[in-house]
Amino acid sequence: MAQALRPNTAGSLFATDHKPHPLQDTLLAVTLVLGVTAFVSAMFHDLHLLSSWAGLVGIVTGAYGQFVSETTRERFGLILGLGASALGFFLGMAHGGLFGGVIG
Repeated sequence: MAQALRPNTAGSLFATDHKPHPLQDTLLAVTLVLGVTAFVSAMFHDLHLLSSWAGLVGIVTGAYGQFVSETTRERFGLILGLGASALGFFLGMAHGGLFGGVIG
């Protein structure tokens, strides 16, 4: 009879408490998209402006998302996005930085 009392946590992709979290889901999606963009564009030497700016914005949105997140699944996705954003940001900074070649 104990299995009848266990909650089903496999129902939703983002919210394990079965409540809508539109702000957190939006921050998660934005962080993941920016992280993938920063990481992929960091592989190309000439796209350092895109990778560094996308990484920086991804780090900021991911950090705020961690601050307001309510479930473990949100935090897991945010950590993946933050990691990809940070890698893209650091590689973009190594290839020329935020303003490399534009100012100066």
